[in-house]
Amino acid sequence: LMQHYEKAFSRHDRMVAQVLLTLDDLSNRRRFLNARHTLYELFKLNILPIVNENDTVAVHEIKVGDNDNLAALVTNLVEADLFINLSDVDGVYEEDPRLNPDAKRISVIEHIDTWIKAKASDTLRTGSTGGMQTKLEAAEKAQRFGVASVIANGRQKNILGKILEGQDVGTLILPKQGADRLNSKKYWLAYSLKPCGSLIVDAGAKTALMEGGRSLLPSGVRQIVGRFNQGDPIDLGVTGEKPFARGLTCYSSSELSQIKGCKTTEIEKILGYKYFDEVIHRSDMVLLPRAD
Repeated sequence: LMQHYEKAFSRHDRMVAQVLLTLDDLSNRRRFLNARHTLYELFKLNILPIVNENDTVAVHEIKVGDNDNLAALVTNLVEADLFINLSDVDGVYEEDPRLNPDAKRISVIEHIDTWIKAKASDTLRTGSTGGMQTKLEAAEKAQRFGVASVIANGRQKNILGKILEGQDVGTLILPKQGADRLNSKKYWLAYSLKPCGSLIVDAGAKTALMEGGRSLLPSGVRQIVGRFNQGDPIDLGVTGEKPFARGLTCYSSSELSQIKGCKTTEIEKILGYKYFDEVIHRSDMVLLPRAD
């Protein structure tokens, strides 16, 4: 495959480089930044990186699984301006065009809601990955990073040129703006990390985190789920609901089991030491997208 890329781009006097990543590379902040620096250096040298998942070493726990979501993560990795996702159909349709030839293409999507997701059929080809549902998942991730996405037909002649000229081809998914937009670190927290455990918090803590922009204090913690260490990513939720936030914990699960429900002034008395007042600081936390 790389030989085909080299041959294709050599006609334009461009060199290419193969970059193999796993979710583990993107989850570890230091390795994430090292990968970013490598890609930036390739750009400086006018070399085009061809990114793929490193299937040789990727096991289920560190696997992204499909190129659509890998591309969305790389969008954040390189802080891209536009995410173009090429498919074998002309864009997102109100119905599956392979089942209904009269289905209408959607030119612009402002918000990817449950209606859009329900209309997007999954891949019909046995053994393949990356159907329209995964392309919308990837576009939603890029959208939260403030990047526009285009889903278009890669078999259409000069499709990239048409997209960059602003022609009405494919489906344009508009980026999030303002408070809904995530910075690079928040995006990394939301999408590049797999939680090692979770905390059940009370309703007051959830309100403070979601509406007040506050950090999580031990007084709001009600239950610890799983085993994790200081600095690990964990999810936050309330009983009976899906997680609403994710962050890096300042205390291990064993430490939190001792200080949950306590005031910050009591931490040092209970543990004999204190790292921080917060269980998760606001700067190390991101609110997860809600289903519409």
